[in-house]
Amino acid sequence: MVKEFDFRGMPLEQLQALPLEKLFELFTARARRSLTRGINDGKRKLIEEIKEAKAGKSKNQIKTHIRDLIVLPYMVGVTVNVFSGKEFVPVTITPQMIGHFVGEYVRTNKRVVHGAPGVGASRSSLYVPLK
Repeated sequence: MVKEFDFRGMPLEQLQALPLEKLFELFTARARRSLTRGINDGKRKLIEEIKEAKAGKSKNQIKTHIRDLIVLPYMVGVTVNVFSGKEFVPVTITPQMIGHFVGEYVRTNKRVVHGAPGVGASRSSLYVPLK
């Protein structure tokens, strides 16, 4: 049996029908403050691209450098390519992401993997014959 998703006790269909003012009350204080301060032109353009992709009008990939866009219920199901600092990483928006920032799901740094020390890294390596 699959668990039905709900955000703060409300199913996804009910969230999508809510007006923005009621939806903002369900978000955390940081997300609420960010959304009530307004949306700049870059975010507005990205939101329009997401709406077009959701409606099926756009065939292009959505690529963005905007990592501080808060996921809203109508964005669910869209794949957005978010820039990690080096490459665009595809992020498919799921209902569990509602209220979070898009950039939270893209890592900006790699895990550090240390290899073996090279020749000359320590005093004992002076006596290792070179092949």
